[in-house]
Amino acid sequence: MEMIIDFPGGARVDAHFAGFTVPTDQPPMGGGEGSAPTPFLTFLSTIGTCAGIYVLGFCRQRGIPTDGIRLVQRMGMDPRTGLVSDVQVTIQLPETFPAKYVDAVVRAADQCAVKKHFEHPPVIHVDSVLGAATGSSARVA
Repeated sequence: MEMIIDFPGGARVDAHFAGFTVPTDQPPMGGGEGSAPTPFLTFLSTIGTCAGIYVLGFCRQRGIPTDGIRLVQRMGMDPRTGLVSDVQVTIQLPETFPAKYVDAVVRAADQCAVKKHFEHPPVIHVDSVLGAATGSSARVA
């Protein structure tokens, strides 16, 4: 899969892939307009939304209505590094949710592909190509 990242103006940086655009921006204090989430918040939101897809699929397979179900994601920060130190995803279920599936819906959410990538992160390489816009290219590592 390929994603194209571009700079539509201001502090916006957008990702384009599979016919979609994921916009990001910085808050005004960071030089942006606050027109979209920051790249980091977009990244973090994939944990809860991915878990949510698994919860939705679990419920759909069993004919369980999703009305009143929501996921709440909280992040702890390491004050020394400023990095996220832990993530808690809580699935809030209505009283009408079948009790026999309470533990199973957690196991379903636990299968989230984003979570698995956090547990086994890929190696990320960054390089550059000179003259890409003009047709000639020289890769720089």
